[in-house]
Formats: sequence, C-alpha cells, structure tokens
Amino acid sequence: MADPSSYRPRPGDVPDSPGVYRFRDEHRRVIYVGKAKSLRQRLANYFQDLANLHPRTRTMVTTAASVEWTVVSTEVEALQLEYSWIKEYDPRFNVKYRDDKSYPYLAVTLNEQFPRVQVMRGHKKKGVRYFGPYGHAWAIRDTVDLLLRVFPVRTCSAGVFKNAARTGRPCLLGYIDKCSAPCVGRITPEDHRELAEEFCDFMAGRTGTYLRRLEKQMMEAAEEMEYERAARLRDDIGALKKAMEKNAVVLADATDADLIAVAEDELEAAVQIFHVRGGRVRGQRGWVTDKVEDVTTGALVEHALQQLYGEETGDAVPKEVLVPALPEPVEPVQEWLTGRRGANVSLRIPQRGDKKALMETVQRNAQQSLALHKTRRASDLTTRSRALEEIAEALGLDSAPLRIECYDISHLQGDDVVASMVVFEDGLQRKGEYRRFQIKGFAGQDDVRSMHEVISRRFRRYLAEKERTGEWADGTGTDPVADGDPAGADTDGTLAGPEVITDSLKDDDGRPRKFAYPPQLVVVDGGQPQVAAAQRALDELGIDDIAVCGLAKRLEEVWVPGEDDPVVLPRTSEGLYLLQRVRDEAHRFAITYQRTKRAKRFRAGPLDDVPGLGETRKQALIKHFGSVKKLRSATIEQIQEVPGIGRKTAETIAMALAQAAPAAPAVNTATGEIIEDEEPGTTGDSSGEPVTAGVPDERRGQET
Repeated sequence: MADPSSYRPRPGDVPDSPGVYRFRDEHRRVIYVGKAKSLRQRLANYFQDLANLHPRTRTMVTTAASVEWTVVSTEVEALQLEYSWIKEYDPRFNVKYRDDKSYPYLAVTLNEQFPRVQVMRGHKKKGVRYFGPYGHAWAIRDTVDLLLRVFPVRTCSAGVFKNAARTGRPCLLGYIDKCSAPCVGRITPEDHRELAEEFCDFMAGRTGTYLRRLEKQMMEAAEEMEYERAARLRDDIGALKKAMEKNAVVLADATDADLIAVAEDELEAAVQIFHVRGGRVRGQRGWVTDKVEDVTTGALVEHALQQLYGEETGDAVPKEVLVPALPEPVEPVQEWLTGRRGANVSLRIPQRGDKKALMETVQRNAQQSLALHKTRRASDLTTRSRALEEIAEALGLDSAPLRIECYDISHLQGDDVVASMVVFEDGLQRKGEYRRFQIKGFAGQDDVRSMHEVISRRFRRYLAEKERTGEWADGTGTDPVADGDPAGADTDGTLAGPEVITDSLKDDDGRPRKFAYPPQLVVVDGGQPQVAAAQRALDELGIDDIAVCGLAKRLEEVWVPGEDDPVVLPRTSEGLYLLQRVRDEAHRFAITYQRTKRAKRFRAGPLDDVPGLGETRKQALIKHFGSVKKLRSATIEQIQEVPGIGRKTAETIAMALAQAAPAAPAVNTATGEIIEDEEPGTTGDSSGEPVTAGVPDERRGQET
C-alpha cells in the first residue's frame, strides 16, 4: 500500500486549467481516469488526510503510485479525452456500466444490394439501420411478421438468397407474398430498396402517411368494385395498426427522447434507459455497475451518457434527454451531446406532466433491475469467494489467489507441440490475457521439458518487464533475448474466433503488457513431474513468491512441489470445481491452437514458400493452370499470362517449384484411387474446400 504523499505533485507543478488526469499503480497500469475544470483544485482533493477521504477514494489513492495529467483547452475536450482513455485503459476504479444482457435490435442492412430485415446483436455495423433495442427477439419477429404484409422486404440469409437465385424458385415467403422475391427478379433492386426505406420510415415513427395512403387505396378499390384488392388493403391496414399497438403512445406525437433513471445504494448502481421515438417506446435497456469511486447521481448520469452516446452520431442521439439529476457542470456535457448529434440537444430533469410520469416508470424499472442484480450476484460472489478460500487453505497460501494462471501442453504424437496459458481473476476468465506458445527448445514429445520451457519463458518476460520499468533494480536475472527468447516470440498475438488478443507492448502507456503481472498461483495440467518442472523453472529464475500446483486428470488429485502425496479435495468442493474449470479451459485453449497449426501445415503447398506471393495470386495461378503439377510444367512466359504475375515473379515461382520435391499423390480413401493430376494442399472439390492427401488427420493419433 503506497503513501499518497510519496507521489504527491508540488502545487506549483499542477496547472490551474481544464484537463484529464490518470492515476497509475506500481506496475504502471492506469487505475483511474478523471477530468477537471481546474486540475490543481481537483488533484488537491485527493492528497488530503486519508481519514477525510471516502473509503473507495482512499483505496484508490493508496493503490496508486503516481499521477499524471494532460491539459486541454475546454471542458468539452476534457470530456471527450476522458471517455477515450476510459475505453482505452479500462481503469479498475472508474465507473464502468455492464449490460445486464445482450439486447437484440431490429436491423435493416441498407449496405447490401438487396437490403435484409433481421435480428442483430452486438456491435453496430456501418450502413445498417437499427431499431430498438428490444427486450426479446420474439418481439422483433412478431413485429416483422405483421409488417411483411405491407412491406415484403427480404428476410432470408445470403445462402438461401443465392440458392433461390440459382434455382429460379423463391422460398416459402415468396409464395405467400411476404417477400417480394428479388432473388428471382420479381422486383428490381431499386424498387426493393425503396420498399426497405419505407419499412425504415414506418419503424422510425412516420406511420400516418402510410396508413392514410392505404386507406385511400382501399376506398378507391371499393369504388371500382375490386373487392378482393380492397379486402387485402383492409387486412394490411389492420396489420399495421396491430404492429403500432405493440408500442403504446406514451408522449405527444413526434416526440423523440431518451429517458434515463438511476437506482443506487452504497456499493452498486443500476441504470435504465427508455428510447422513445415518435411518442412511442421503441426500446429499453439496462446497465449495472460497481461504485468503485465516490460518485454522485449526476456523475453516474454523466458516465451513462458517455457510454450511451460515445459511439453514436446524428439521429441516434435524440433531441431530448431526460435524466434524474444533471451532471456538474452541465454545459460541457450538453455541448458534447449537441456535437454528437449535429443539432441542439436538450438535457434536463422532467418536472411535470407525461414525461415526469414516464420517468417514474423508468425509475421503478431501475430499482427492480438493481434488486434482481443483487440477488443474482450474491450467490455468485459467495461461491467464488468460497472456492478461492478453499484453494488457499488446501495449498497453505497466505491469502486467496486472486489471479490464477494455468498451463497445458498439447501435441499430436510429438508433432506441432504447443502450450497454452489461461488467466482467471477473482474466479472469472480474463480471455484478453490468454497466451499461447510454440515449443522451440527441442523436437519431439516431452511434456515435462515443454512445461519447464513455457514457465521459464513466461516468467523471464515478467522479470524483464519489472527490470524495464524499474520495479526490479538489483540488476540480476536473465535477459530474454540472450536466452534465445526474443521479444514477441512467445506468442503470435492472435486467436481464432471471439478470443482476439492484441499485444499492446508500449512504453508507459498504461495498457496491459505481455506477461507484466504475476499470478498468486500457477496451475499446471499434470501430476508430480509437471509440477516439479514448473517449480524448478521458477527456482532457476529466483522467483519464490508464486505458488505452484498441478491437477492430474486421473483422480483429480492436486499435487504440490516437494510432496510425495497429493492433496485430495472433496468432490463437492467449490475449490476443486474452480481448479477443474481452469484446467479444462487451458486444455481447450491449447488443443484449439494445436489443431489450427496442424490444419495449416496439412494445407501447405509448394506455392507457400514463394516469397511475396499472396493468397490472391496463388488462387489465380491455381485457377489458371488447374493444379500445381500443370503449373510446374509451365514456362515462364505461360506463367506471365496470369493477371498480376510479372517476369520476375514468374521466374521466382518457376525456380521455387523446380527446387521443391513433388508431393505424394492424393489418395481417395474411399476407393483407393490415386489422383495423379493434383497435389495435396492445393486442390479443391466442387465446393472449393481443400482436399488433403492420405489418411484424415483424425486417424493419425491421439491429441493431448
């Protein structure tokens, strides 16, 4: 725990002007970001007698080890910079709202040639028109089903659309007139886009125009005795009115506003937002947060506004925002909102009438959301705390291991040996800090040596970070580069799917650095030999303040270094369950990486070794010649005929193919037939999927 007086700046050093300040801890992580009209006055508030500070503020200033600031011209610039830094650094002591669910939106993909109506979640995409959010996806589908009678816009996926276009037959919706069937040319792209824009206008609240137009058409059809058409228009009007009834009118027609309510106690706060468009409630969402800093209701509102509108522009920011308390000062926030919208935005507290009554409804929703969240979280927190305490007690640790790292080795009969590192903090996954390794020190299968190498590399990087930042000043230790472990060689920094890792190894920027923070507990997937190897690696590096244990799969025994007998936790133990979750996650992560590397190796072909030849030109070569075998027999002049291939590149390709030994012929495993005309890793079937020679890799051995 740091003494704030040890890093307190001199009063004359702090400017008396607007700005943004950052508190950093001993590891140079940014733990708090704030803004101020006067940096000198605001920072002075943090360096008073600790007894006078709020408990959470006192915890923050004693956790911090330094403070720095950036001067800006106006309070609006300070607000914008504060929002950017909170998004960038994710400081632990700032208010960060968490969505209590992933809300679905009704989306219209206007960025496509034939716009599609669908349900979407997650980040918003450019060129897509969104309506909502809605409480449930089925509510969106019910609304769309009613509106498709009048606005038969495409709702099918790209695969269904292409298949219908290929066969010349529309899907079922096309036959029952709930889709205009642009896939088979029943409607032109221009008319279909106009239909989609009319759908968007109706959803945006401009309903009167379409209802009046349909009523007029119905009357004209009746006068001309076209009763079937008139009946159809009557049913369309009924469908539109039924869709409108799902969103009752709550405010005067054409009112666009967002209503924000806050319910809070000493520890947590819940925010509820109602989105009113055209006088009707078009969406609702809720957030919750831990009050890790001493904040007023106005400050909570300000943070909610930043999160709600920080990425929005134009009409996504309404004309009016109603709140329970105004930020202090309110002028910069209102000016910031006006800049986001591009027009004036009114930020105020409703005092009377329908808006005040609706605000009371939003407030009740916020209170119910907070009560529900506390009920759910109490059980979750209790379980996690008990699990960590049981682990600490079983392993004889001084305190609960708040950060646990687990390592696993994976290979296929000694090939493509890789390792994984997963991180759990406070019993929860931290996927952004997962890492993966390639074993480089030796070839073949040896899990014990692999574990020793991985632990050594990981903690050499940790010591190097401490030395670089001045936290470890005795000058001893191992240079990671001298040990054959150059910076950035531990991981490739990327993962498949949603687990994308970005390595932010930059000087003093406060963002997470590779391997910068030590765990309290290292868990290895294995028994006594793997545990001994991990402990030996730590001992060689002089690290003696990190506990090590291993979890063996056979009997779920917990092994600790230097003990002949394992620690046996009860099968019903929450601590054992947490260790199993950590071990299983490390195994999943390692085997996923191993399979990715293996698949990439099997797909490799002789063209992969040609320098400067990208995927596009490789595909063009294969498409032009049909196979690598035919490309190998082609002359330089013939290779130059491929678009994008010049003389020098053609010579390089010919030389690389001449030096590469011809690969073994592909074999059809069902018939035993040798496919002589193509080479593995470079061919494809009719669907364009790669075909691999020989026996499928799943039959080659067992993965570990």
